Formats: sequence, structure tokens, C-alpha cells
Amino acid sequence: MKIFNSLDEINNIDETVVALGNFDGVHKGHQQIIERTVKSAEAAGLKSAVFTFSNHTRTLLKNLPPVKNILYAEEKAKIIESMGVDYMFNIPFTQEILQMSPEAFIDEILIRKFRIREAYCGFNYSFGYKASGTPEVLMHEGLKKGFGIHVQEPYKIDDIIVSSTYIRSLIEEGDMERCAKFMGRLYEIGGEVVVGNKLGRTIGFPTSNIMIDESMVSPPNGVYITYCTYNGVKYPSVTNVGVKPTIGKYHKNVETHIFNFDKELYGKDIRVEFVKCTRPEKKFGSVEELSRQIENDCIMAKAYHRERGLL
Repeated sequence: MKIFNSLDEINNIDETVVALGNFDGVHKGHQQIIERTVKSAEAAGLKSAVFTFSNHTRTLLKNLPPVKNILYAEEKAKIIESMGVDYMFNIPFTQEILQMSPEAFIDEILIRKFRIREAYCGFNYSFGYKASGTPEVLMHEGLKKGFGIHVQEPYKIDDIIVSSTYIRSLIEEGDMERCAKFMGRLYEIGGEVVVGNKLGRTIGFPTSNIMIDESMVSPPNGVYITYCTYNGVKYPSVTNVGVKPTIGKYHKNVETHIFNFDKELYGKDIRVEFVKCTRPEKKFGSVEELSRQIENDCIMAKAYHRERGLL
């Protein structure tokens, strides 16, 4: 997959079928739009493409709180590439684009730059100045200018529309099982392992610690059954998200104890996938009491992993 990170990089490309949207989370609804885009492009002998912005559109809108990301940029690109997409237009959302009329957006970006022949979008897709561009505008302009538009109806699970907003709420509530159902994969946090206070090592439960990225949505403080991936290998694990209230005041971070693992990971990148929350974080009366609870947490997580043949 070829990734274009600015409009200036896009010149004289092959004609395309484009999936339009923010695709934050690349959830099951997004996946259906992208799958239809790829199939249509293959059938027509065209290139498939995904058009998304590298920054959330909210970043330029005043008086609105920032939206936290569900996926890291590289993770988003990797998922989209795995779906067989040829081009990813990962374009910065700028003041110039914000001020564009829907017609200028279509003419200057979709037609001139993307050489669009067909497009797929969600029922609530919007574009152009003050979000005045709608799927109906796209269909109207497409009839005049020779490109087709296909609008995805709301994709529902359990009678609930799958959306990035809903998925963020599930992550913030710690409902990892339902989150996985709507995303089509486990929610994960990744990063470089940093030096912690090393308490876990002294009480028999060494952990690999990564800091919470403030730009990303994160689960509530608590203990989770997890998988930890290092160097392409997935290991069974248990994870605490929180501030370690029993031993002091710390910034919120992610501490993962990997079962049957003894490698030193400081400075290495790991990814932690969240399966389910087993309990909220709490302050214990002593380190000994905390140690006993961690042992119970590990017993529960090991039982889960053992049932699935991972221990």
C-alpha cells in the first residue's frame, strides 16, 4: 500500500475507487465500507483507496473538546493495508480544507487529485465548509461529473449503530469484551517499556511498564486479562492500569506481568491487548495485602489463558 501524506504528493495516479471517512478505530462499520471499496476496485480494474485525515477534524474547530484517538497512526495504516487497499490518502486537515465549499472539495481533491471513479461513504459522512457536504451532495455532483457514490447504511450490532464515539465510551467504561465485538479485534495500547519503581520484581511479579499517551483514549484504572506482544510473539499476561495508590502517587500507566517470561524489556516496544476487566484498582492497607491480591489476579488470568491453551 502506498501512503500519501499530503495533497502535493499526489500527482497523476491511477483512477480510483475511494472509501471516504475518518476511520478512527477502523471498526466493523468502517471495515464494511473498505471491503466494498476494494471489491469494487478489483472488479473495475481500478486502484482502491482510503481517504482519511492525519489529524481529527475537531483539532481546528474552536469551542469543542479534543477527540482522543482509538488507534495509533501506524496501527491504523497497518489495518487498512491488511484489507488489500492500494492507496492511503492520509492528509492533514488544514484551514484551507476547512474553508472549502463542498463543490471545491469534490473538484480539487476528489476529482483532480484522487481521479475518483467511484466512492463509498457512511450515511453520516460530511465534508466541506461547515460540514455542508453530505452523501446527497456527493450523489448530485457525481451524476453531473461522472463518478458513482455508494452510501453505507448504519451498521448495527445488537440494535446499536457501530460508531467510533460508542467505542470510545466502551473503552472509557472498561467494557473490553463489548469493545472487541464492535471493533472486530481487541483494543490495545502500545509503547516503549520504561523503568518503573521495580516493586513488582521485589514481590515476585515483575512488570513491563508503558506510559499512557494523553492523545489516546484509555480504559479506567483496574486489572485486566491481557495479551502482550513483543517481537512478533503474543504472550499471555495480566495488566494493571492506574496510579498505584497503595505505594504512593504516580502518573497513570500500564503495568503488564507476562507469564512464563524472563526477558529484559526496558527500551523495547510492546503492545498490550485487553481482553476483559476483572476488578477496579484500589488502595490496599499494606504491600503484603497488595501482593496477595496480585497473586489472586494472576490465578484468575492464568485460568483464562489456560482454558485457551496458552499456558
